[in-house]
Amino acid sequence: MKKRWIADISLLAVTFVWGTTFVVVQNAISFLEPLSFNAIRFSLAGVFLLLWLAIFHRSLFQHYTWPLIRSGIWMGLWLFSGYAFQTIGLLYTTSSKAGFITGLSVVLVPLFSFLFLKQRPSLNAGIGAIIAAVGLYLLTIGNGKMVPNRGDVFVFFCAVSFAMHIIVTGKYSSRYSTLLLTMTQIFVVAVMCAIFAFLFEDATQMWNIAVLRKQEVWSALLITSLFATTAAFLIQTNFQKYTTAARVALIFAMEPVFAALTAYIWAGERLTASGVIGCIGILGGMILAELPLTWILGKRWRTKRHFTS
Repeated sequence: MKKRWIADISLLAVTFVWGTTFVVVQNAISFLEPLSFNAIRFSLAGVFLLLWLAIFHRSLFQHYTWPLIRSGIWMGLWLFSGYAFQTIGLLYTTSSKAGFITGLSVVLVPLFSFLFLKQRPSLNAGIGAIIAAVGLYLLTIGNGKMVPNRGDVFVFFCAVSFAMHIIVTGKYSSRYSTLLLTMTQIFVVAVMCAIFAFLFEDATQMWNIAVLRKQEVWSALLITSLFATTAAFLIQTNFQKYTTAARVALIFAMEPVFAALTAYIWAGERLTASGVIGCIGILGGMILAELPLTWILGKRWRTKRHFTS
C-alpha cells in the first residue's frame, strides 16, 4: 500500500512537470518547429541518461539484452506516435479540442488494460475515469461547439498511442532495468522525431546557432530534456510497476489542469466557469478512483456483503 501511494504521488509530480512546461514549449516552438524541437529534446535526454549510466551504473550495460531493447523500442514507438499524431492534428484542429481528445486516454487505458492485459478495472476506477473525462471536456471545450475534423481524428490516434504507451510501460517496467528501458525508448523517440523532421519540416533549424541561442529555445530545451523527459520517464518507468495502468491514466488527466493553472499564473490566461468545474471534476475523478469501494458505499454495503457471503 505504501509503495502504491508513493508511486501515485511520484506520477502526480511528473504530471505537474508536464503541465507546467506547456507555456515554455509554446514559446520555444515559435522559433523551432515541433518535431525538430522534440528531436533535440529527446536526444539531449538520451545523452544525459547515457552519461549517468557510464559514470555511476556502468555495470548495468551487461544487462542490455535483445528482449529489453525490443521492449524499449516498442515503448518508444508508441510514445513517438503519440507526439507525432498530436503535432499533425494541431495543424487542423484547436488546442482545446486536442487537449480534450488526448485526455480520452483516461477512458481508453482501463479498456485496453482489460482487452490486452486482462486487468478488470474496479467499479470506482471506472466511474472516476468517466467523471475525469467529463471534467476534461468542460476544461478544454467549455461552451464551444465540438465539430469533428481530420485533425480530431489524428489527435484521437494520439490518445490511443499514449494509452498504449501506458499499457506497455506497465507490462515491461517490472521486467527490466528502469534506466536501460528509459534510455532506449528516449533514443527511439529522438531518432524517429529527427527522421520525420527531415521529411516534414525545415530540419536545418536543429543546428541553426542563431535559433538555438535564443533564450526561449535553449531554456525550454534544458528544462524539458532534464525534467520533463529524463526525470519524468525515469519516474514513470520505475514507479508504474507499483500501481495499475488505469490509475496512471487518471493521474495523467491532471496535466491540463496544471497547464491551465500555469497559464493563469505565468501568461495571465483566465479559466471560464466551466473550466473551473472541469478541474474540480478531474480532481474528483482521481480521488474517487483512489478510495476503497467499501468506503464509498458505506457501512450498510459492508454489512450486507458480510451476511450474503
